[in-house]
Amino acid sequence: MRSALRTARSSRALAPRRRLATVRDRLNDLGSQMPQSGPPAPLLGAVAGLAGLGFVGYNSFFTVQGGQRAVLWSRIQGVKDTVYNEGMHPRIPLIEYPVAFDVRTRPRNVQSLTGSKDLQMVNITLRVLSKPNIEELAYIYKRLGHDYDDRVLPSIVNEVTKAVVARYNASELLTKRELVSNEIRHRLVTRAADFRIILDDVAITHLSFSNEYTAAVEAKQVAQQDAERARYIVEKAIQEKKSIIVKAEGEAQAARLVGKAIENNPGFVQLRKIDTAKEIAGTVARNQGKVYLNADSLLINVLGNEVTDDTVKPKKGYWK
Repeated sequence: MRSALRTARSSRALAPRRRLATVRDRLNDLGSQMPQSGPPAPLLGAVAGLAGLGFVGYNSFFTVQGGQRAVLWSRIQGVKDTVYNEGMHPRIPLIEYPVAFDVRTRPRNVQSLTGSKDLQMVNITLRVLSKPNIEELAYIYKRLGHDYDDRVLPSIVNEVTKAVVARYNASELLTKRELVSNEIRHRLVTRAADFRIILDDVAITHLSFSNEYTAAVEAKQVAQQDAERARYIVEKAIQEKKSIIVKAEGEAQAARLVGKAIENNPGFVQLRKIDTAKEIAGTVARNQGKVYLNADSLLINVLGNEVTDDTVKPKKGYWK
């Protein structure tokens, strides 16, 4: 009985091991049935050929963007002289590489401190519009590189500006500014052409002098204004003197004429008195208030106190 129980227990303990062994044997059988070699060689060759063809086709062309031009640098020949316009162009992959240039006009401000003919320090700023010569891009790339404007423009602008400004006085730089600007432009265009650079425009945007010179100019202007003011005061005094003399002569002449009129016609005094009375009466009439004054003080009594016998009327009644 006990031996039977032990046999049953041992068979139960060995059952999971047997199942694992069975699963392992089945997996081994499946692995032995799978093919042991990799993908076929023709397939790999086709994929590699397509990849190489795509790479060569993609790199056999290059595109030049708008506002640009390009030259080709070759591992064999170096920089070629041909300039490529905008669009798509062929090239040899891994041998030729495109180099693009921006050929649009670009502004640049260059500041220069120089001396004038009368040894005054002048701070001048020029605005230069430049672009490369399209036909000479290969020359520019071989000798100057992409930053041709940084290499060339500051030096030639300072050189030409100092040479031109030294021919004029400080005052002439202000009064002849257009002439100075045209001369600087002409010389810069000629100088930049040696480096295959085209200048579309050159203009003076700022022109200033030292503080001492500015103060001296202001003091000179103040002195001139003071002199003009003094001259004006003198001329004004002379004119006032002449006007006083003329006025006095006029008054004397008027007095002589009045004297002659009174001498020739005594009624002239009465006429002037009547005119004066009219003016006083008009002034009193325009006044809104009430005025009680003596007629003699107002010169309204133009007839005076003279009474003739003809104007006295006899009184009626007992009292005469």
